[in-house]
Amino acid sequence: MRSDDPSSQPKPSPQAKTSPQPKTSPSEARGTDLRPALGRRGEELAAAHLHRLGFSPLGRNERTRYGEIDLIAFDGRTLVFAEVKTRRVSAQKQSVRPDQEPLLWLRPRQRARLRRLAAAWLRDEKHIRPTAHTIRFDAIGVILDTKDRLIRLDHIEGAW
Repeated sequence: MRSDDPSSQPKPSPQAKTSPQPKTSPSEARGTDLRPALGRRGEELAAAHLHRLGFSPLGRNERTRYGEIDLIAFDGRTLVFAEVKTRRVSAQKQSVRPDQEPLLWLRPRQRARLRRLAAAWLRDEKHIRPTAHTIRFDAIGVILDTKDRLIRLDHIEGAW
């Protein structure tokens, strides 16, 4: 009998079943989730943008009991709580489809959440609360290419 003869191979028992393979996302298949790094890069660029506008950072990724505030900045008169949304697009095209616009992903629920977060941050006694004439809620959309280079930054002052 030859070794490549199918009849010489052992047959699986009827009770032996193969378990289904777990479903994994492409980033899990690579072993790492790239979204946190993308978000950090977008926040870095947004913070640098606010700094160029004359704002000093008061906090980044500030935690409250309701969640996290991306950026808090102050320019001596205006206290800004900013929500940053970052998206990555193909380096070859460097054009943005309408569904890739980061600021379109800001929903009314997130807007209400940012107001709750800001109120909690202002009530928290561990923070130095500046005396501001104006409190503003901004939205900053950052679009990067696949090499984390800035393609576009959109800043909406007083977004809500």
